[in-house]
Amino acid sequence: MFWTVLQDFFSIALELTLLFIGISFLISLIQGFIPYHKIQKFLQEKNKGLGILAALLLAFITPFCSCSTIPVVVNLLNKKIPFGIVMVFLFSSPVLDPTIITLMGAMLGVKVAVAYTIITSILSVAIGLILERLGFEKHVKKVVMSGYQEKETKFSLKGAFLDTVDLMKSVYPYLLIGAAIGSVIHGYVPEEWIASVFGGDNWWLVPVAAIIGIPLYIRLSTMIPLSQILVAKGMAMAPVMALMISSAGASLPEITLLNSIFRKKLVIAFIVSVISMATLSGFLFYFI
Repeated sequence: MFWTVLQDFFSIALELTLLFIGISFLISLIQGFIPYHKIQKFLQEKNKGLGILAALLLAFITPFCSCSTIPVVVNLLNKKIPFGIVMVFLFSSPVLDPTIITLMGAMLGVKVAVAYTIITSILSVAIGLILERLGFEKHVKKVVMSGYQEKETKFSLKGAFLDTVDLMKSVYPYLLIGAAIGSVIHGYVPEEWIASVFGGDNWWLVPVAAIIGIPLYIRLSTMIPLSQILVAKGMAMAPVMALMISSAGASLPEITLLNSIFRKKLVIAFIVSVISMATLSGFLFYFI
């Protein structure tokens, strides 16, 4: 059994490595053509629709985890970007990672990746605008940030290679962790048990997965190989998605950082919003 698990791990790890390097390098090249300064201008547009699209685009082309999103959020707030637009970016940035979404499409299917992208984008917009409408902007602390520099990329093969190496250093270990956990589950956990407990129409698994995902802080890069094994073993896609979105959308380190720029009511609203987004996304996957 041990050798089977080890063989599974190397097989999954090799597939992930080839996909990750190729996808990361290609996306880094594409980012060299993106005019970041123009996107910043669209964020300040009076036309809210353009601002929302710009926020989603900025979220998609900036592959940040939940913690590294915070400096960008502070920078946008200091530039007087509308609160609702900033919230759209805050919720969408950690879950709309182009590399991970492409990897998701390769491992879980294009249909899953497209549905995930559409659902998380729509819910990020809805939650951001609702928080603005409810007047949560008054719960933002005045924070002045120093030492932050915006990234402006240019098309360069060398630059794309260096970006890929940097991304490998920060994300690739989590992919290997996911591959390792998935291999152990594949080798030692009975398929019948996973299918009976986590499969079928057990609706309550969705909100439970959404709640436990935040303290677990399982990054999207870890969840991709892990979810592939769980789904293959019989786990329903709905709780897998809820777990994936909540763990990526919020984490205990991020919540700690948010306390420095948001007052308590807005921090609580953020946590509730992430859990709601993960739960709703999970339920929507029942219909896909």
